[in-house]
Amino acid sequence: MTDRPAPDDRPAPATGHPAPADNPPTPTTDRTATGRTTPEPDHPHDLVGIGIGPFNLSLAALAHNIPATPDDPRPLAATFYEQRPAFHWHPGLLLDGASLQVPFLADLVTLADPTSPWSFLNYLRTRHRLFPFYFAERFHIQRAEYDAYCRWVSEQLPGLHFGHQVDAVRWNAERALFEVDFTQLDPDGEAEALGRAHTRHIALGIGTEPFVPEPLRPLAAAESVPVLHSADYLRHREQLLAADHITVIGSGQSGAEIFLDLLRARPEGAENIHWLARTQAFAPMEYSKLGLEHFTPDYSRYFHALPETARDELVPRQWQLHKGIDADTIAAIHDELYRRTLHGGWPHATLTPGVHVRTAGRLANTRVELHLEHTQQGTRTRLTTDAVILATGYRERPLDAILGGLDPYLSRDASHRPRIDDQYRLVLDRAVTGHVYVQNAERHTHGVGAPDLGLAAWRSATILNNLTGTTPYPLPERTAFTTFGLTPQPPKIPAQAPELIPLSQSV
Repeated sequence: MTDRPAPDDRPAPATGHPAPADNPPTPTTDRTATGRTTPEPDHPHDLVGIGIGPFNLSLAALAHNIPATPDDPRPLAATFYEQRPAFHWHPGLLLDGASLQVPFLADLVTLADPTSPWSFLNYLRTRHRLFPFYFAERFHIQRAEYDAYCRWVSEQLPGLHFGHQVDAVRWNAERALFEVDFTQLDPDGEAEALGRAHTRHIALGIGTEPFVPEPLRPLAAAESVPVLHSADYLRHREQLLAADHITVIGSGQSGAEIFLDLLRARPEGAENIHWLARTQAFAPMEYSKLGLEHFTPDYSRYFHALPETARDELVPRQWQLHKGIDADTIAAIHDELYRRTLHGGWPHATLTPGVHVRTAGRLANTRVELHLEHTQQGTRTRLTTDAVILATGYRERPLDAILGGLDPYLSRDASHRPRIDDQYRLVLDRAVTGHVYVQNAERHTHGVGAPDLGLAAWRSATILNNLTGTTPYPLPERTAFTTFGLTPQPPKIPAQAPELIPLSQSV
């Protein structure tokens, strides 16, 4: 760890926000000495965030010290709850040398406020690493460094409460406030105390969860069989390397990085790795400059204005925009395979696209038999392996469980998904005067940019501008050279839906 300068070694940032201390303060809690939660203040929160991943952390950083409303100069009263004990970003995939697929400017704040004290460059400065970063000339930083940067923000930013599991959200019509019930957890994850917060608005940032294909779910749930999701790769890496034969399933960046890591760690002539993918090729990510404009606010607005059927048809066709493989990773895999042919023979590594797993079963308690089908040939075969790594991606966590108390007020589309307007708000009954904002749960309404880190700061700024009724973060009207559509289209979904009849009255 590098030496840290004294806190007064730094001038205040241009925004007027106090700069984060180089020595992080002790994280704040809302516990008394007895371990019970303290009573909530008389004034409700302006915003409660549920979940502290990169997106809600971005929102918290940009919300720090901005006024609540034009008529109320006090800072926005915002608090955020997260059930995990601390911030960690995909710890199972922080492989040595693995880089983000977005530039470092896609940090928590810079694309909305480059002067923010919570920027990645300010993080480097507090660590005395600006000059080494300057000479490294890296536009894409390592994932482990992004994780460390976010953790630095999470350890200093006030109003973040880890070890708090949100249990329910309700609308209190009498107080015109949301009620958020939570359980405070001890370091072992056991319930320690119950609490309730009241807030005018909510920001849902509960993120995604690992997706396990149906045929492999029983095996992934069995402890004795080494079938695991890539999210747990590093934790089980040594056990996997000891397996005689390993199968990797998934054609995206995670699958490619894991295949490369295993390949480099296995002895020549005894690699015994099989890489399977449903896609018709191990395809590169679309990374042309005009292609990247699909991750601009301009495209998000265009996509949101399309009819629901058009949006649903578009998303699966755009997989190569966000599910392909970085060209450098593809090159590194080919280079490693080629290097292993220099002394004759071919490496014992098989790469097979266009294949899906029909069924799977256990052999001799610890081995796995995969029943495969090739989609183009129409042929079927069986593959016996000792370990399976599922680089099969993530899915949005369903909102229904946490929003059960708001279900009578929710407006849904033809596929029973929550409607989300152009300001990232759930479309609710007009009787609900507060807003529920969503982050990374709106791919069906806003397109492939929903989970992209490059839009995090812009979306957070959009939410805060809407919440405060002013523009603490002025945003550009145009962000892309591409004109998406022939004419500008107004949003198809109104800001608030017509008044709905609660289910209890409609029966």
